[in-house]
Amino acid sequence: MKVDIGKISDNDLSDLADLFKIFSDSTRMRIMYRLFDGPVSVGDIAESLDMSQSAISHQLRNLKKNKLVKSERDGKSIMYSLLDEHVKLIIKIGLEHVCE
Repeated sequence: MKVDIGKISDNDLSDLADLFKIFSDSTRMRIMYRLFDGPVSVGDIAESLDMSQSAISHQLRNLKKNKLVKSERDGKSIMYSLLDEHVKLIIKIGLEHVCE
């Protein structure tokens, strides 16, 4: 979908601000960066970030609610991944900006 920047409503701008609030938390950013290469379980995320599974699960719920990650059952495990390429693109562009 192509967005006409000249015709953005106040509601759309408010939604955009809310999206960036989700990105403003370093723990959520670390989780999303960990998901860059594909699906990962809560346990693996927790281990790699040296955090509790409950803390990771809490943030994943937040990310899923805000349509940034998705989950899929794999046997007894639930695997999490970034929702789509848009999420990756937002992160990549942000990283390019801060690394300039």
